[in-house]
Amino acid sequence: MTDSGRFGWVLSALGAAVAGVLVGVLGTIAHRGHQPWGLVAGLALVASAGVLARAWRGWPALGGYVVGLLIMVQVLARSGPGGDVLIPAGAAIGWVWMIGSGVLALGVAAVPRRVFDRTPLPPRRAPEVLPEAEAEAE
Repeated sequence: MTDSGRFGWVLSALGAAVAGVLVGVLGTIAHRGHQPWGLVAGLALVASAGVLARAWRGWPALGGYVVGLLIMVQVLARSGPGGDVLIPAGAAIGWVWMIGSGVLALGVAAVPRRVFDRTPLPPRRAPEVLPEAEAEAE
């Protein structure tokens, strides 16, 4: 994680929370609009945005993203002013979206740290060939 000032991690978390809100809105709309592929695309978006947030700034960004996503999905699951519901409680696809988005967003935290490490690896040495192996090969 690079140092971008005293409160850089706070700004990262807030920016990722906004991304989580956007992913929550897009996924909630898509999961019902284009069944079942909207659900698949929404869950793929949840996972890829979570990986992006963690690779970008680490744990603060991932935390902000997860909070923004989960809050927005829960807000959109409630009934609106006219009684409209975007995630109906009786539909299986709604449960898959609510539980799947949370599991995938939190599942990004289980990915090993080395996947997001930017430290270059040392150069690989060429394998040594023993003189006996050369003689046997001929």
